Amino acid sequence: MKRMSDRRTRPWWSKGLRFTCLPDCGRCCDEPDGIVFLSLSDAQRLAEHHDLDVDAWVKRDCVTSSDGRHILRTREHDRICIYLGDDMRCTVYSAKPDQCSAFPWWTENLATKEGWADTKELCPGIDHPTAIVVEQDTIRLWIEKDLHSLRGFR
Repeated sequence: MKRMSDRRTRPWWSKGLRFTCLPDCGRCCDEPDGIVFLSLSDAQRLAEHHDLDVDAWVKRDCVTSSDGRHILRTREHDRICIYLGDDMRCTVYSAKPDQCSAFPWWTENLATKEGWADTKELCPGIDHPTAIVVEQDTIRLWIEKDLHSLRGFR
């Protein structure tokens, strides 16, 4: 009996999903009005990367959401991430926010198979011929990073 209930509570992606991040792709960052919520550790890491204290970095590179969480500023002319270079590469890759690193393993993308199919339309690394199977435990770790970022800081 326990076996049956275990199967019903497992997520649809419990056998893993195929994904690889493709070099010079940047499609996940090249979305107008994308919102990147930041954890305090993200802010500390990015401030250090820019040789700024956290308050100065937040003032320069963040805006505040309607509920007071800090989010990454977007470029005024196209509303794209301020850290996406013209070459479609992240200019702060070594210090990038955890929410960015967690893509495509966001809770909203994994909620349903249909949501994952929508994400696949955006992300050519999903089911790419060179993709590896990312196991359930790894996916869960990325989901936790995403959820931590979503909680944000004020």
